[in-house]
Amino acid sequence: MELTDRMRRMGTESAFEVLGRAHELEKQGRKVIHLEIGEPDFATPPHIVEAAVAALHDGFTGYSPAEGIPELREAAASFFSRTRGAEYPADRIVITPGAKPIMLYAMLALCDEGDEVVYPDPGFPMYESLAAFAGARPVPLRLREENAFRVDPDELASLVTDRTRLVILNAPHNPCGSASDRADVDRIAEVLAGRDLYVLSDEMYWAIRYGSEHASIATAEGMADRTILLDGCSKTFAMTGWRLGFAALPSELVEPVIRLIINSVSCTATFVQKAAAVALNGPWDPVEAMIREFHVRRDAMVEGLQRLPGITCTEPEGAFYVFPNVRALGGSSRDLARYLLEEAGVATLWGNAFGPGGEGYLRLSYANSIENIRAALESIEAALPSFPGG
Repeated sequence: MELTDRMRRMGTESAFEVLGRAHELEKQGRKVIHLEIGEPDFATPPHIVEAAVAALHDGFTGYSPAEGIPELREAAASFFSRTRGAEYPADRIVITPGAKPIMLYAMLALCDEGDEVVYPDPGFPMYESLAAFAGARPVPLRLREENAFRVDPDELASLVTDRTRLVILNAPHNPCGSASDRADVDRIAEVLAGRDLYVLSDEMYWAIRYGSEHASIATAEGMADRTILLDGCSKTFAMTGWRLGFAALPSELVEPVIRLIINSVSCTATFVQKAAAVALNGPWDPVEAMIREFHVRRDAMVEGLQRLPGITCTEPEGAFYVFPNVRALGGSSRDLARYLLEEAGVATLWGNAFGPGGEGYLRLSYANSIENIRAALESIEAALPSFPGG
């Protein structure tokens, strides 16, 4: 079978490749510590689960409006107002099964062949993959360790052209754990002022911050009506498998995105939407408890990595990833990640799985117990002296 060009342009997520190999090793009786997958290891809070069960019993098992049920759209609008200071009416909110559809729909709605999408490198691999699939030209914006893996506004300015239709921002950031402050987003807004383009602000990790306040580009001067503000329940509420994303859209994108929803997935599961409304309106204690634990784990992970010869690690400001520099060990990041899985029983991801700018780094998720994190660090320390790249 001859596949289309668009399929050859579509990439994948290496995390699932590594997870598959890790499961193979586990079936052979090997112990593997999983630091590769970006998934909270906490259970979904009970009040959210109970809301889903009640919705099922109450018959919320049929189709919903393509854009989402009014209750959840209103809850999401209120949530953006409380957590970001971004004011959007409910009729500019759309609900999708996970956040990735919004990324694709935005590109399909905005980009013709040859239009450009600027995306962070290193960055979530779906940005480049979906942009290429949609027919746009992905333009990488390097995030550099010497700048704490933050966007350099001057470098962004050098990449924006008359063909740029979308600029993707992600903070707190996957894979680097970097975050943006108010000065950052205001400077980015200045760079983009007067440009005929939109911003996709991926804020899936907004709640997982360690000390500083989250700043959204949607609240910068002139950006509210040019920003696709993207969030979801996966990370904040430990609901990865529920597949629930939501976004606030510029008014002119609402109808095209709803049409794309109708043509692709019809709607999002209604009982999941009922549970998500309870999550957004419900108690915050479970979220705060999870973030406190992630903070403890972050500190343990960074401290442990810094003790290892040949490894340095910038302290993450958010999310639940570290992105240590392993260049001094020699060899490629991919070789090192494979070696640690096979020889140390620790599953990690090579940095350039997130773009060429990630070569020389690893991504480790600390969404695992403190005991497993310490055991993983001990195994890595024992295995590193025999790494053939060193």
